[in-house]
Amino acid sequence: MSPRRGRRGKRSGLSANHPDERWMASYMDMVTVLMCLFIVLYAMSSVDNAKFSQLKESLATGFGQVNVGKIDTASGIVVPPKEVGKEGAFTKDEKALAVAEAEKLTALRDAMHARLLAIGLAANVEFQIDQRGLTVKLVGSQTFFLPDSPALSTTAVRVLGAIAPVLKSAKLEISVEGHAANAVTNYPSVWELSSERAVGVLRYLVERGRIPAPTVGAVGYGSARQVNDDSTEALRELNRRVDIVVLSSQKEDVRALIPAALKVKVNQP
Repeated sequence: MSPRRGRRGKRSGLSANHPDERWMASYMDMVTVLMCLFIVLYAMSSVDNAKFSQLKESLATGFGQVNVGKIDTASGIVVPPKEVGKEGAFTKDEKALAVAEAEKLTALRDAMHARLLAIGLAANVEFQIDQRGLTVKLVGSQTFFLPDSPALSTTAVRVLGAIAPVLKSAKLEISVEGHAANAVTNYPSVWELSSERAVGVLRYLVERGRIPAPTVGAVGYGSARQVNDDSTEALRELNRRVDIVVLSSQKEDVRALIPAALKVKVNQP
């Protein structure tokens, strides 16, 4: 008999150490509900009356309780239904910004062209306006640099001196990009030559043109971005150039519209 009593004692001991805790599930549910209640009460303590009214009227109309007319709470730029899904669907605001940007870049180009024309050097510089901005092309190493050298020629100094004040007044970022022909030079490679020529132009713009240094950068492309082949010396000379790119500050969608805006609003000289 005693062994049985011992086993009963063990079972009763286990029951005492592990009481029934199912009541905690209901307790936690109640605590969760109370927490949600207080969150809702806190959220309701600061109600946007206008938005609450719109929500109330919208729900009432949706359930057919009250006819308050069309409720439209949309804000921002809304694309017309017929334009949805179409490529190149831009808002009037973006088109207006593109036209304004094209006019600003054109004004910069015309100002530089007028200053170069006054000193008889307008024929030595080419201009191009596209989605990047305004590119001032210093084409021909023999015109702007000494042979196989990054040193600026007298013509280059006069050209940069004429356009630097206009570039400074633009207050836009500038990228000075050096290019070279795929030909043998006294330099180890065309990469060093194109880079040093770009840096030489940058230094003039910063040190003598007083353009803020943080707004200007230089890069050398070597012969990687040629505009012509290298079949003749004349074509190679066109590949030897430095481009001063006045970068547009508009967002990408607006910049993409600049070429189209130029065709409508701007007449090239």
